[in-house]
Amino acid sequence: MQPDDDPKRNHLLAALPTDEWQRWMPLLERVDLRLGEVLYESGVTMSHVYFPIDAIVSLLYVTESGASAEIAVVGSEGVVGIALFMGGGSTPSRAVVQSAGQGWRLRAAAMQEAFNRSHPVMHLMLRYTQALITQMAQTAVCNRHHALDQQLCRWLLLSLDRLEGNELLMTQELIANMLGVRREGVTEAALRLQRDGLIRYARGRIQVFDRSGLEARTCECYAVVKREYDRLLPAKTAL
Repeated sequence: MQPDDDPKRNHLLAALPTDEWQRWMPLLERVDLRLGEVLYESGVTMSHVYFPIDAIVSLLYVTESGASAEIAVVGSEGVVGIALFMGGGSTPSRAVVQSAGQGWRLRAAAMQEAFNRSHPVMHLMLRYTQALITQMAQTAVCNRHHALDQQLCRWLLLSLDRLEGNELLMTQELIANMLGVRREGVTEAALRLQRDGLIRYARGRIQVFDRSGLEARTCECYAVVKREYDRLLPAKTAL
């Protein structure tokens, strides 16, 4: 049984070769990731990369008018801040903690040095980046072509994959902001799922009773993303 704050509860950290892990271990800093905390803003040079262990971070695109939509979620399977090792240093998106928990972070210079020095680190991070890009692309397709019920099921499943247990702490308003839709639409979709016995929603708490039912109700987008993570990342990191 791993301790609650064990860095290797993050699957990318757990997949590091032993010699790399020995180099990283003294450089990692444990952090509490608080609900609503902004880890980086659009266009701002990043100072760290973050490795969640029991938190979920949403990557959001925010328009000039202030409207937002989620383009991807990151949890214990991944890392927040790929622009640091991809060479950009910043992105047009914003990273916000969607579900509070713990994580570990590494300074930008240390991440860049490890990426440039170590082929295993480079390959691991590039494979993760490809999986994340797939999630972003599939999210765009899903939001454009699929019904809100299907989008909500996809979002719930992706979130569950990144948490232990079958419960999410999430208001309908926050879900609506993530999906870029009106709150009333999320309310109606959640009520339909609840009426069919798939979930129970009350006071910002969503309990999933029938995961297979959600998988049957969602579109192909969830399966596409899951297969790509399973294909690209080491077995220990498969969702």
